[in-house]
Amino acid sequence: MKDPMAIDKKLIDQLLTDYKKPEDIIGENGLLKELTKAILERALEAEMTDHLGYEKHDPAGHHRGNTRNGKSPKTLKGEFGELELETPRDRKATFDPKIVAKGQMLQHVGVGGAGVVQRLEGHAGAHGAVADDRDAA
Repeated sequence: MKDPMAIDKKLIDQLLTDYKKPEDIIGENGLLKELTKAILERALEAEMTDHLGYEKHDPAGHHRGNTRNGKSPKTLKGEFGELELETPRDRKATFDPKIVAKGQMLQHVGVGGAGVVQRLEGHAGAHGAVADDRDAA
């Protein structure tokens, strides 16, 4: 039986097409950082879809009272440096993301930065905190 969470080896091969040195994967602008950003932003979009009850651009969402309303920048800080995320907003400001909540701490763990994002409880401003860039102004 195939593991439902298994990643297609062809996809991995495609992602590693330009791999030449470890920094290409775990460096400041490496593949892991790019994948982390892409996965987190996609998860945020999925959370917004679940919150609103319809897909982006779906006519079913017309005149429902709450719609997508652009994105806000958030900076994820951790052992891997800073990662700029685009967090979706809704018109009524009732969207409360779970994967990267305001003030939530996250940590990228693993050898040489090659790990997973792990949720930690804590206070904003500590190592690994998520900062909402609108709060900085």
